[in-house]
Amino acid sequence: MNLAMLKPGQSGRISHIGALGPLKRRLMDMGVLVGEEVKVEKVAPLGDPIEITVKSYNLSLRKREAEGILLEVPK
Repeated sequence: MNLAMLKPGQSGRISHIGALGPLKRRLMDMGVLVGEEVKVEKVAPLGDPIEITVKSYNLSLRKREAEGILLEVPK
């Protein structure tokens, strides 16, 4: 499952970051790392952007960026 598929209030642990180059570096600089817990706080009415919480701070990602972040979601 990828991050863009989660609904507000759902969370998961990052298992893979599919971004490359500058985007991957930017995500890693913001704390979006493999093994981190991430929670979706809000999704804009049209689905873009997505507001998440990682390492106790909020980030906004574009839907296409969130689609490249794979998660392990508890059942």
